[in-house]
Amino acid sequence: MAIATVNPATGETLKTFAALNAGEIEDRLVRAEEAFQEHRTTSFARRAELLLRAAELLDEDQDGVARTMTTEMGKPLVQARAEAAKCAKTMRWYAHHAEELLADERPDPADVRDSGAMRAVVRYRPLGTVLAVMPWNFPLWQVVRFAAPALMAGNTGLLKHASNVPQTALYIEELFRRAGYPDGCFETLLIGSGAVEEILRDPRVAAATLTGSEPAGRSVAAIAGDEVKKTVLELGGSDPFLVLPSADLDKAARVGVTARVQNNGQSCIAAKRFIVHDDVYDAFAERFTERMAALTVGDPMDERTEVGPLSTEQGRWDLEELVDDAVRQGATALCGARRPPDHRAGWFYEPTVLSGITPGMRIHHEEAFGPVATLYRAADLEEAVRLANDTPFGLSSNAWTRDPAEQELLARDLQAGGVFFNGMTASHPGLPFGGAKRSGYGRELSGHGIREFCNMTTVWYGPEE
Repeated sequence: MAIATVNPATGETLKTFAALNAGEIEDRLVRAEEAFQEHRTTSFARRAELLLRAAELLDEDQDGVARTMTTEMGKPLVQARAEAAKCAKTMRWYAHHAEELLADERPDPADVRDSGAMRAVVRYRPLGTVLAVMPWNFPLWQVVRFAAPALMAGNTGLLKHASNVPQTALYIEELFRRAGYPDGCFETLLIGSGAVEEILRDPRVAAATLTGSEPAGRSVAAIAGDEVKKTVLELGGSDPFLVLPSADLDKAARVGVTARVQNNGQSCIAAKRFIVHDDVYDAFAERFTERMAALTVGDPMDERTEVGPLSTEQGRWDLEELVDDAVRQGATALCGARRPPDHRAGWFYEPTVLSGITPGMRIHHEEAFGPVATLYRAADLEEAVRLANDTPFGLSSNAWTRDPAEQELLARDLQAGGVFFNGMTASHPGLPFGGAKRSGYGRELSGHGIREFCNMTTVWYGPEE
């Protein structure tokens, strides 16, 4: 893929960028290493000062960067502004909490005395330069949720962003520079995916984090494993949305639509498979389908638009193939399942609800990255859990029930990195975020996320005499 801004609402190529050459990449690696040697020794107070300034600048830039994101990948402008605001909030959260989260741990001297120690301390020290390979769907948020904790921990960052969001990627580098970070502390690398391996193998790169597809995650993990470097992976998801008899059906349908079509349906943690108890299936399906069919599809710059275009033409083709395969094998399209007839330009696709899904259909096991929901009928709670877990992914899950016993069972048995009751999955700086199975490993956000790229160092003090 060329490094370019292509407006998905029109298909027009607006700006192209040349990839960095070998010499330019080397210059950035040198700067990152030099910056790390300086940044790792700074105080938490100084790091917080820098990150708070970045948050302040981001708030000032909110509308402009939101328009850039919408232009590059098509998310509705209202959602782009909300993404920028969330990033600033997360910067502030880590600025205020990092020192506490990375405070020295001091075991009781009596517990370690039999090792010969008079005392011991566990310290969290930064690893070095971390390479971040990031996707286009949340082009600001995906980066900030890595960068904010990594920088507060004393690391430096190199960003290889998706090739279709280069202006957003360059904005992030410039934001940190304007905030006062040392030169090289956070750098954007305009490179293709073929250049990642050599950079990851460079000894000046200490670790890597990737959010993206399963194949991309496998590749980065294999290279990092060969080099014995730490990685955190957040990969695909096919999150279940369970609706049980005690649920508030009106609210579940309303939230379910938002959970499915947020970011034009292009979110790893979007609800994708709606598994509904037989007792309430018909009532929920009617409410849910009616709301999906009523969504406003159109220009993402229009404040009234609820669903914009898919980010790329290939993305729409991939989605159409999944839907067409399901319909050919007997699935019923309750709404959508086509390109909007009044949008001749751009990569739009109508919000779609499919019922009658069977295991032989590709969409049963593959992630649908777009505004397409699948409906399943479950005879009882046991079947609902079986269907929910019948996926190679395990990022998050939603369950709608007011029964405490059902909630306890689902929290125990759903195979996912998160279980959200009576509300849609969302990420928050104070809560760990990540998945199970082929959705990846490691955690972002919270104290767990900031410690991922730290060297937990045992400091042992023997007798002084």
